[in-house]
Amino acid sequence: MKFLFLLAIRSYWFLIPASKRRQCIFRESCSIFVYKETSTKGFLKGLDALKYRYQNCRSGFIVFDNPIDGKKLMSLPNQQIIQENEIAERLL
Repeated sequence: MKFLFLLAIRSYWFLIPASKRRQCIFRESCSIFVYKETSTKGFLKGLDALKYRYQNCRSGFIVFDNPIDGKKLMSLPNQQIIQENEIAERLL
């Protein structure tokens, strides 16, 4: 299953040009994140990564300035807060 899942991600990269893909809100794109998780930690962890990104890489996020240090933070739809180094540069 792991091989087929990785093959599906690689096929997605090959068939859909980067310019036509939905832009990710994370610095590391969703497909790259899921690919890395699957290849290093296995099929089930890859599915968990896909579910996490599917639920959180969509509308409902908020980018805001940390009032203490002025750095950017992002609140995801699941209420998790991520740091500036994880946020896509286009959103900073």
